[in-house]
Amino acid sequence: LEPEVVGHLDQFKGKSAKELEDNEEFFNALISAPVEKFIRLVVIKEIKGAQYGVQIETAVRDRLAAEDKYEEEEEEALEKVIEFFQSKYFKKLSVITYHFPANSATAEIVVSLEGKEDSKYVIENANVVE
Repeated sequence: LEPEVVGHLDQFKGKSAKELEDNEEFFNALISAPVEKFIRLVVIKEIKGAQYGVQIETAVRDRLAAEDKYEEEEEEALEKVIEFFQSKYFKKLSVITYHFPANSATAEIVVSLEGKEDSKYVIENANVVE
């Protein structure tokens, strides 16, 4: 891990890997560290973009609703994310990359499909990005 992340996780020093695996506070501290983050998903089973989008929509909407952060602006932002995925078809080994710049309320999604130019979308709603 980057030194900034290690410092951000000092409160967990000395805990075993097993303790950290089951610790939701550790996970939350890790993902909230003020550093640039990338999540790269490699598709292992073909899926339509519309199906993937529904899964993203449900997960994000439910989480935001549980935290009372799901308002009209979040709904609109999430709908745009779903529209971005709508026309895609993910074959095996397609790649979806989520980029979260350090200390930013934006995130970029990049989809790499075999034989096609990468497509990108930037999410600008801080609650949806979170």
